[in-house]
Amino acid sequence: MFRYIVIEGPIGVGKTSLAKLLAKEFNARCILEKTEDNPFLSNFYEDRKKYAFQTQIFFLLNRFQQQKEIAQLDLFNQITFCDYLFDKDRIFASINLDDHELALYEQVFHLLNGQIPPPDLVIFLQAKPEILLHRIKSRNVPYEKDIDLGYLKTLIEAYNYYFFHYDQTSLLVVDTSEINFVNRKEDLDQLLREIKQMKKGTWYFIPMRSK
Repeated sequence: MFRYIVIEGPIGVGKTSLAKLLAKEFNARCILEKTEDNPFLSNFYEDRKKYAFQTQIFFLLNRFQQQKEIAQLDLFNQITFCDYLFDKDRIFASINLDDHELALYEQVFHLLNGQIPPPDLVIFLQAKPEILLHRIKSRNVPYEKDIDLGYLKTLIEAYNYYFFHYDQTSLLVVDTSEINFVNRKEDLDQLLREIKQMKKGTWYFIPMRSK
């Protein structure tokens, strides 16, 4: 069984909800990203170009601090679930920053990245952009009200490109468009079985209701 497992995917795909559910099922530690702590985020969604760099740098440093705390934990003593991958910040930076900002961002990222413990397994959640937009609107988070379908499509493409080339750890790709881990126990049970039998490499899990 993997000991340090990260849940990743675009906005609205259900990372935090699934991390909490899996932590409960495995009696594991659960570490959640504190997105709401970013003071630039609401301004970013109103004017992405103007506030992108401040938003990304804050996220990068904030996530770095949290990941350093994870590095001090005994990851072999208890299974740990986290609802984000440190590298995810580069996905957002790649679509939101201009060339000069991105070059500076990359310098800072590479200074920090070597100090971060890699997960044993990444679970990459996917969903269609229209479904993500519906989920985002349903949860009614104020700073997310300005997210549009075009931005989500761009973000999904960036995520898919990143994980298509991802080979740093074991990877489980899950299509969540037609399933509900929170409200359907049978959907969660399928995923639990898949995680328990996971081996090294990249695996694609298409739940029964999606086939």
